[in-house]
Order: sequence, then C-alpha cells, then structure tokens
Amino acid sequence: MSELSDRLAAEVSGDVLTDPTSRAVYSTDASNFRHVPAVVVRPRTLDDVLATVALAVEHGVPITNRGAGTSIAGNSAGPGVVLDFARYLDRVVEVDPDRRLAVVQPGAVLDRLNAAAAPHGLLFGPDPSTHSRCTLGGMIGNNACGAHSVAWGKTGENVEALDVLLPDGTRFDTRTPPALGLPEVDPAWFPALGRRVSGYALDALPDLTRALVGTEGTCVTVLGATVKLVEAPRRRVLAVLGFADTYDAADNVMALREHDVLALEGIDAGMVAVVRQRTPDSPALALLPPGVSWLFVECRDEGTAQRVASIAPSSVVVTSPARQRLLWRIREDGAGLATRTVDGTEAWSGWEDAAVPPERLGAYLREFDALLAGHGRRGLTYGHYGEGCVHVRIDFDLASGYRAFLEDAADLVVAHGGSISGEHGDGQARSELLPRMYPPAAIEAFGRFKAAFDPGNLMNPGRIVDPLPLDADLRVLVAPARIPTRTALALHADGGDFASATRRCVGVGKCLNTSGGVMCPSYRATGEEQHSTRGRARLLFEMLNGEVVRDGWRSTEVRDALDLCLGCKGCKRDCPVDVDMATYKAEFLHQHYKGRRRPVAHYSMGWLPLWLRLGLVNRLTSRFPRLAGLASERRMPTVAKRSFRATFRRVKSSGPEVLLFTDTFTNHFEPSIGHDAAAVLTHLGESVRIPNRTVCCGLTLMSTGQLGLARKVLRRTARILRRYTGAGVPVVGLEPSCTAFLRSDALELAGDDPHVAALAAATRTFAEHVEPSLEGVAGTGKAIVQTHCHQYAELGFDADRALLAKAGVTAEVLDAGCCGLAGNFGFERGHYEVSMAVAEQALLPAVRAADADTAVVADGFSCRTQVREGSDAEPVHSATVLARALGLRD
Repeated sequence: MSELSDRLAAEVSGDVLTDPTSRAVYSTDASNFRHVPAVVVRPRTLDDVLATVALAVEHGVPITNRGAGTSIAGNSAGPGVVLDFARYLDRVVEVDPDRRLAVVQPGAVLDRLNAAAAPHGLLFGPDPSTHSRCTLGGMIGNNACGAHSVAWGKTGENVEALDVLLPDGTRFDTRTPPALGLPEVDPAWFPALGRRVSGYALDALPDLTRALVGTEGTCVTVLGATVKLVEAPRRRVLAVLGFADTYDAADNVMALREHDVLALEGIDAGMVAVVRQRTPDSPALALLPPGVSWLFVECRDEGTAQRVASIAPSSVVVTSPARQRLLWRIREDGAGLATRTVDGTEAWSGWEDAAVPPERLGAYLREFDALLAGHGRRGLTYGHYGEGCVHVRIDFDLASGYRAFLEDAADLVVAHGGSISGEHGDGQARSELLPRMYPPAAIEAFGRFKAAFDPGNLMNPGRIVDPLPLDADLRVLVAPARIPTRTALALHADGGDFASATRRCVGVGKCLNTSGGVMCPSYRATGEEQHSTRGRARLLFEMLNGEVVRDGWRSTEVRDALDLCLGCKGCKRDCPVDVDMATYKAEFLHQHYKGRRRPVAHYSMGWLPLWLRLGLVNRLTSRFPRLAGLASERRMPTVAKRSFRATFRRVKSSGPEVLLFTDTFTNHFEPSIGHDAAAVLTHLGESVRIPNRTVCCGLTLMSTGQLGLARKVLRRTARILRRYTGAGVPVVGLEPSCTAFLRSDALELAGDDPHVAALAAATRTFAEHVEPSLEGVAGTGKAIVQTHCHQYAELGFDADRALLAKAGVTAEVLDAGCCGLAGNFGFERGHYEVSMAVAEQALLPAVRAADADTAVVADGFSCRTQVREGSDAEPVHSATVLARALGLRD
C-alpha cells in the first residue's frame, strides 16, 4: 500500500490522504458498517480519476466511489481506495433548458443542480431527504428516489446518459457502448414494482444507462452524467391527513393515488413523539391535525388538496410555503430522528427501506409489526407510502438476533411481491438476502453482468454480487471502546457514556449543508470532512477504539480536528440526533489536558473574568496579544472605564423584584446595555436588583475544558444567588451565551447541586421576561437581526421576534449561521482566517447591504464584536432598541 500511495501522490493532482484522521473520517457512511480505507483520493480532475483507477487496478486494490457518504446500506465505505468526488468534481457543467437536460460532474450536489435549473422553471425530479448534500453520482449509484417519485420516478428514469470508466481504462458514453457480452434476461425474474432497486436492473436492457443506474459502484466509475429535467410545479399545496393508526393511513394510499399528487409520504406517532420530546416548541407540531398517523400529500393546486383532505377523518390544507417547510422538516429528518426512541434507546438501520406494491402496504405493515413483536423489537416506521416504500429504524441487539430478523423480514416482503430495497440499494446490509428475492438464474445473471465490466472484482466488491455477510463489519462490534468512557460532564442524554454520545452520529450528513441553519460553520469555511460535526464524531468514535486514532484522550488528531470547532452549538439544534459537539469538545479538552500544561489561550480567554476583575485585560490585549495566545490580526474590544456594577444605581420600587445577571461581557465591556435593560424593567414597574457580589456562569472555563474550575465558579454563583432563586425571583440574562449556559450546560456541569438546578429554572432571556408585559410601543424602524448561536440552539427566538414587533421594529431575522467569532474561538491565534470566512458567508454581506437607517440588532457580545470587525455598522442589543422606543435614552 505504501507503493500505491507513493505512486498516487506522484501522479494525482488532487489530495492523496493516508493519515489516521482521513482514514477514520472515511471509515463508514450512514450505515452500520465500518471499513477503514487504505487511502482516500479526492481527485481534482478527471485525469486524476483515470490515474487512480489505473493504479488501484495495477496493485489489485479495491475501489469505492463516494459522494456525500450518506449511503444507509453500506455502499460507500471500503477497505482499499476511496474516491471522494464531492470535494472538487462538483460542478453543474451545463443546463440546457430547451432540451431539458443538464450535464453534471459526479460530485455535484442535488440542491446546486436545482438552483441552476430553477431560473428556467425546471428541476431534477428525484429528491432524497439528503438533497442539500447528496451528490448526483451517489444518487446514480443508489438509484435514489425521494418523496416525489410518485410524480417523477427514480433516478434511473431521469438519466439520459452516463460518462463511465471501466477498470481496464475503457471510457465510453452509455448511449454508444462497446461490445460487452451482457447476459440474457428473463423479465419474469423481476417483480412489477416501481420502487424495486434491489439487484441489477437487467430488465432495463438494452438501455445500458438505466441498467447501470443503481449498480452501487460495482461495475463502473461514473465520470459525469447527462440528466433529465422536469417542469417545476408553479404552486405546491400540502394536505396533511390524520388517521387513527398507521394501517388506516396505508389502506387509503390507493384512493389518494387516484388524484394528481406530487408526493404521498407517511409518518407515525412514534416519530412525532420523538420530535415533541426533542423540540417541544416546534411550530410544526401545532400544524398537525388530530391523529396518530399522518399522510403528507403534496398537490399542484388547492382544489386537489381539498379533495384529498376529504378522504381522512381529520386534515389540514397548508398553502403557506413557510409552514409547508416546517412540516416537511419532520419527514426529512426522519433518518436521524428515528435513531433514538423516546426513552433514549438506540435504533439502527439494517432493514431500512423495503418496498411492496402500494396496494399491499396496509397488509404488509400489519404483518411487519407482528414480525417486530415476535422478535421482541420496536421500530419507528415512516416513508414513501405512495410507492409502498417503508423506512424503519429498529432497536436491534446487533450482537444477537440481527441476522434472524433480516432473513424473516426479507421473506415477508417477498411474500407481498416486494423488494428488499426500495431506495438506498443493497450494499452490505441486504446483498446477502438477494437469493431470497430472485431465482438462481437471476443471481447468476447478476454475476455475469458485473463480470462484463469488472472481471477482476475490484469495483466495490462484496455488494450485490458475492456479497459480504450482512452481520459482519458492524462498527459497534468490530470497533468497541477500549478506554474508559465515563465522563466528567453528566451527558444526561447518554447516561454519562461518551461512547454512546459518539454513536449518536449515524452519518446522515446534515452538517454538510452549506446554507441555512447554523451547523456546521467550520465545515462551511474549510470544506474538510474532519471539520464537520460528522467527521469529528467519527474521530471521537475511533479514538475510543484506538485502532486507527491512537493515544486515546491524548490524541493529537482529535485535538486538531476539534481546534476549529467554534463551540457554536448549532449541531445541538440542527443535527436530527442532537449531537452536541461543543459539549464533547469541552469533555475532550478536560481529559486531554488533565495534569498537563494547557495552551496559553486557555488561561488568557478561559480566565477572562478574573483578568477583567484585576484590571489586566487592556494591558494584555494591547501590548502582549501573541504572548496571550490571541490573534494579532483582530482588533480587541476595549474594557469600559467603569463597569455596570460600579455605575448601577437601584431605583426604589414597590414592584416585583427581578435580578439582572451581571455577566462578564455586559459588566466590563458594554455596561450601557445593562443600564438600558434596567431602565426598561423599571419602566415596566419592576424592582431591579443585581447580585451583591461579582458572579460568573463559568462558560469561558467550560469552553476551554477547565471543568473543575468551571464547576466551582458555577456553584459559587448559584450560592450567591440562592437568596433570589429560592424566593422565586426571576433571573434575567442579557448575554445569550451566558443565559443559555445557565439554562442548559450548567445542568451538565453541576446539575446535582440544588442551587444550580434552581438557578437554571429561574433564568430567562430579556425578551422572555419583558415581552409578555409589554404593550405596543409607538416606535418605528427597520432592523436586521443576528441570532446568537447558543440562543438558537438552547433558548429559541420567538419571544425576541415578538418583542421587536411590539417595539414597532420591522425586523428581518437573518438566516446567516454563526457570526464566526463564537466566544474565545475568533480571538485565539490561528483562528482569525476561519472566523472571518464564516462571517463573510452571510452575516457581513447582509450587514453591509443594509440601508443606513436599518439597525443591526445582535444580543450576543461575540456577534456585535464580529460585526464591528468586518463592517462600519454599530450593532445594538435589543434592550437598547426597546429603551430607545420607550424614550428612555437617546
């Protein structure tokens, strides 16, 4: 392998990666399986691909082609050479609106293609739930479908031609193939089913393009594709139908298909219960009609939607695109949501997307649930009911009974005339089951078909033909944790087990999104998988095992990957399985530096509240920034001459008491915000108090992994404030990061302390406290608003929207992601470039484009600091906005 990697490095212009970090990150996809690659190649050009394939074949090394790595069946992880097309070969080469065709490179993301086609009123029909990151090459490999296959079919029906490469170096267009000696086919082998993607589509021959779609990289390497586009609907209306049970919903599918529908999707009460548990304030839940099972039926017009809605016992018709998106998010996040049951039990893929004729769906689901019960298993079902395709995650014991269940499940679906895979391909999860679905002659034909392209069996071997065992290479079994995994933090969601926390990531890759939400800002800036939430989770998983990433908690690979984690907590909100990388980073840093000297920035930034109390910050930041581990490129904020605590004067009032939490940033850097908040609270008739001693939540210590000190600081603060929290006095926070910390992270750090728990329960944001008692204010104005990441993740923003509206402000809340400063991150040496790259993706361009009379509202100190760093704007806190609207200040 060293000779191969040396040759690749010499002949390939792209990235040739053999380091432990890369091999760990690419060791799995979104499946249960683990195959550590020998080398990862990220080709920059098609010549790189040709050279890589040629050298791999010369050395007899298997080849696995990979897009976004979201394959659930284990199609895109292999032990030899992994070719990652998503990094560089990601262009939409051409859109031809007249012919309704587009030419794409294999790494082109589906959403990017649709963005290029949208100005022409066109789109690519198949749309998996991973559309924001899945690649066209991956969709072609798996014959992906998505929610709209009832209207536009599978990927196979939407590809005009493929540009492919054989292992022997032959390259051709599938419309004009060379002589290949393909096998004879009996159509009787193949069930008549729209969602059949198991095995090879030999019944599509002589159309070689369609026959190669869905071959999972086992026959050819796709170098490019010409795909068909369809006319985008001018309007979409969503009817949500509620039913008494899943079977009733399934039994009504055929009646609904008689209408002109674009999508017909099903979810059950189990998934909704998980959503309700994780995001109880989700507005989507309020939009669901009564029921315990729901069908989402998308139509082209309201009339059709109303007729569809009349079929169900209860229903709603949703015309608002924004509300439709809220509802669709429940369905799109299904692959992640279903990985944990309401009680926290882990659920797994494996039997993920079988399909039956839709007229058989109700009967199949009844028998499938009986099969689950007979095996003592539970599962959350959802999926493409209009096509009879059912997704499910099951609480398998992967060490026992896994094979027996899959074999019985395969027999059941075949008995209903179905396919063991209806969307994601066979991979390692189901290829071994193909003889239960196809006769021996078909299995033999599959082998001859593969051999016609890949006689050396080097293209993704072990899938479809000569399959690997379905219960081999299961990552939780072949890579168990070998070091202690109990944590210093509570990790309540995972019982204090770091191994369980690392298994939360199932690889669906939502963190690879490049727009919308917050997760994952460092990946958006670098494009490197190791800087994604998924990549870091995999490194932590491999660290616990020790085979690839060695040295355990002392691992430099994990340390370096986490170095660019901003600690923004966007993943805790945006990740469908609640991966909280900021918390994992704090735990890792605690363990990594235990008993050792830390980076100097941990002392300068982690101990910031102390240095501020001692009056040393201006001296350190202006004279010795590099000695303090700080970025010399950044303008450091100046400490106020007098703190908020020093200048606060209590106004006597008989009104109810409220305690302003004097966080470090408001107190020392921008005390005017504290005075504005106090003025507003006094105006509303409240008696404003501040702590009689300096307090700190401990956030800066926790974010640098100094958990022992952070716990002491937090407990001290909770004891100081117990006079108020014990009396039911609300504690109002002005800095979102500190407020979020007190409400959430404090419980992970010291939730066993009753005073800490009381402080968490008493803490609320300024907007949460003020908005209910605020009457309409005669203010006017416009604002763009940057939501602090920790508020986005932990607290929500509804109260803030309402507050600004009551203040007479027309507010545009930016969907700009993280500001990029993220507390200590942007101040630390070596982070400035990434910090500013994150800000330049959306926030700073929006600020610069705003009208001069438009206020920039940012409650987070980090956000305001970053806006000042990258623009001429002077951002304000919402307390200041309200104080001005009430005439309490200029």
